[in-house]
Amino acid sequence: MQKPGEIFEQIQRIANDMQNKVGDVIRNSPVQEIEKNVRAMMNQGFQKMDLVTREEFELQSKVLAKTREKLEALEAKVAALEKS
Repeated sequence: MQKPGEIFEQIQRIANDMQNKVGDVIRNSPVQEIEKNVRAMMNQGFQKMDLVTREEFELQSKVLAKTREKLEALEAKVAALEKS
């Protein structure tokens, strides 16, 4: 009959072997290759769409907001001049 310590060591070896085998399967699976190909296809599609980056969008939003403020100020000045 095996001692509890020997049984625990045997279970631990089996668990380590299973963990190593699962890791090998994941590393050797085509999932990474598929993901790489899908990313490349998506990047090509996005480039064809002529999209802007988040940074470019935020910069243009700030420029638009400033322009809108200036326009509103000019409209107020014109309205004041028309009343005079």
